[in-house]
Amino acid sequence: MPEQGNELSLVLSAAKFAAGKHKSGKRKDDETPYINHPLEVAELLTRVGRVTDPEVLAAALLHDTIEDTDTQPEEISTIFGDRVLSLVLECTDDKSLSKAERKRLQVANAAHKSDEAKLIKIADKISNMGDVVSLPPADWSWERRYGYLEWSENVFEGLRGVNYELDQHFQAVIKKARLALNAQKQLPQMP
Repeated sequence: MPEQGNELSLVLSAAKFAAGKHKSGKRKDDETPYINHPLEVAELLTRVGRVTDPEVLAAALLHDTIEDTDTQPEEISTIFGDRVLSLVLECTDDKSLSKAERKRLQVANAAHKSDEAKLIKIADKISNMGDVVSLPPADWSWERRYGYLEWSENVFEGLRGVNYELDQHFQAVIKKARLALNAQKQLPQMP
């Protein structure tokens, strides 16, 4: 575990660990380094949500490591502590389930998460919605992208209420995302 009493060390150690675990990963646009996403989630928490808890920020940086890399829960517990691990696990989907079931469970379980995990999940959804509009996967249709926004809003309904600023930012981002997607739908298609 990073040196006791040094909160910045915990956050930077989590960033370094996440960067190492995601070093070859790309976002769904196949160009953007994956590490940009957890960095954005932590940055949204600090800038918009004014979150200063180093364990929450560390968990935000690590929130996809178990789900998307070879990271084992014991690694996170040993290096960052049980609270960070608990938050990461709350944000981790069970990849043995179908995508449809994982999405259903995110909606069903959102309201039952700890307040800290709710913060991370809201920032995660904000980051993902931005990417769905500006850096979409090449094979995602307009309908799939719009459906992602609707599903994100359904998840958000169970998460809202723990941080006014993040809630307001989510609402602004989804409104902007819908407008952008609607404008994209209106554009003539290039041959």
